[in-house]
Amino acid sequence: MTSDERVIVLNTTKIRENSIVLHTLSRTYGRRSFLIRIGGRSKMSYFLPLNILELSVTENPKSDLWYAKVIGAATPLNSVRNDIYKNTMSLFMAEVLYRTVREGALEEGLFEWCERQILTLDAIEADFSNFHIRFLLELCVALGFRPEAADMLPFSGDNQDIIEQFMSTALPGSMLIPLSGAVRNEIASSLIRYLEFHTESTINIRSLPVLRELFG
Repeated sequence: MTSDERVIVLNTTKIRENSIVLHTLSRTYGRRSFLIRIGGRSKMSYFLPLNILELSVTENPKSDLWYAKVIGAATPLNSVRNDIYKNTMSLFMAEVLYRTVREGALEEGLFEWCERQILTLDAIEADFSNFHIRFLLELCVALGFRPEAADMLPFSGDNQDIIEQFMSTALPGSMLIPLSGAVRNEIASSLIRYLEFHTESTINIRSLPVLRELFG
C-alpha cells in the first residue's frame, strides 16, 4: 500500500552511494525511518534537519524499513535556512528529538507540536536566543511529563528561579529574559538531564556547545 505522508526530518544515515535512511517524525507513524533512493534528480537539501517534507510511503508488512519517495517540501523554511543562528538552533532541536523520541514511538499530538515549533522559529524576526530553552520545556510537556517548578529542583542548580520564570511566562516574554550564553547552556543542560531522567536514557547533544558559542 502506498500513501502520502507529511514528515519532519530528524536525521539521515547514508547506507549506500544511492540510498539513505531518513529518520522522521510524522502524525501517522510517529518516529519512523524510511529507505530513500538518492542521486540523479534528488535534492540533498530536502533532508536538512527539521525540514517538513511530503513523502510517498510504500508500506511493506515483511520489513520494518519501508521505501519512500520525496514528493517535495511541504513548507519552505526560508528564514531558518538563511540565518546561521536559526539554522544552528534547528540542528539542536532536531538532535534533541532524534535522541529523545525512540524509534516506533507514537506520541499523540507530538508531530503537530513539533511542526508549530518549527514554523514559529521560522517566523520570529528577532529576540529568539532563548527559543531552545522554551523548546526543551515545552517538549517535556509534549512528551507527557508536565513538570512543576518543584520537579526541576534536582536538576536546576543555581538557575531554579530563571527556569520558574520561563515556566510562568508566555513565549513572547520568555524570549526577552536576559541571559548570558553560559547560563543558557547551563539551563539547557539541566533540562536535558531532566529528560534523561524521565526517558531513562542518555541524551548526548553534540550541537549544544555550538549554540553556546553562537549565542554567547
